[in-house]
Amino acid sequence: MSNHAVDLGDDQLNDRIAAGVAAVERLLHDETNRGASFVSDKAQHLSEAGGKRFRPIMALLASEYGQTPGSESVVKAGTVVEMVHVATLYHDDVMDEADRRRGVESANSRWNNSVAILAGDALLAHASRLMSQLDTHTVEHFAETFEELVTGQMRETIGAGEANPIEHYMAVIKEKTAVLIASAGYLGAYHSGATKEQATALRTIGGAIGMVFQIVDDIIDIFSDSQESGKTPGTDLREGVFTLPVLYALEEDSEAGEGLRGLLTGPLGADADVERALELLRASNGRERALADVQRYLDIVSAECSALPDIPATHALLSLASYTAARVG
Repeated sequence: MSNHAVDLGDDQLNDRIAAGVAAVERLLHDETNRGASFVSDKAQHLSEAGGKRFRPIMALLASEYGQTPGSESVVKAGTVVEMVHVATLYHDDVMDEADRRRGVESANSRWNNSVAILAGDALLAHASRLMSQLDTHTVEHFAETFEELVTGQMRETIGAGEANPIEHYMAVIKEKTAVLIASAGYLGAYHSGATKEQATALRTIGGAIGMVFQIVDDIIDIFSDSQESGKTPGTDLREGVFTLPVLYALEEDSEAGEGLRGLLTGPLGADADVERALELLRASNGRERALADVQRYLDIVSAECSALPDIPATHALLSLASYTAARVG
């Protein structure tokens, strides 16, 4: 999805969502442009770098089920979710010691870790102020969401330990990635006056799309052609991060599995080792098993959508899910 128009299969829906995203952009800019300039400059660094605005789009789509789609409250809720998403990017960059993010220098390489953490904190302050203009239910929902985000980040940082590595991985992406897209679905529906059942369904749909999004990203990291994806295959392997297809391959009783268990004992430094690992992964059934999980989440989206009214937004959610999955190629 580009930064600009998203084709959701219905011209009027496209117009409403585009207008909603533009309103989110304005509010995001105005709300982060407060206080001392040395704070606002840094808080705006990543939020102005763009991004797909996937979460606000999810909130706006979910608001189509209530009486007030795209209302001021919905725009505020979508902006809150995006602010928190960007705040977690600042904090993630510090933990990952990343030097690029969204095509610009990451905040921590441009300044330093302390400033990056404080910029993330400033965004959380702005998000809290916006939530205070909504209602206490939103604040409560958000506290639960944020606790889950922190749990996921900490779970990832500490590592699987004695836990099953695949269950550990699934818990991390549910808590770190899916929960915020689920939150966008829920808050968009809630603030448009959708029914409680619909808000719950949209929360589930958002979470399932979030799981698809992350698993697909992880598959692309290993199996895609760098010309097509713009990513260097095996980035996660170089960093010693073992994602779902790798974890499946590692537990396989095969030559590929055995070779990988010998090779993947930590980060891979040499290009030849990365190449060898990618070869072994292609020979394993890691990709198929990860794709089976993607299909399981797509089935959840289909089942939840079939219980929603037959409106353009429902078709848009289905195509958003299949579009996300289709990036695997």
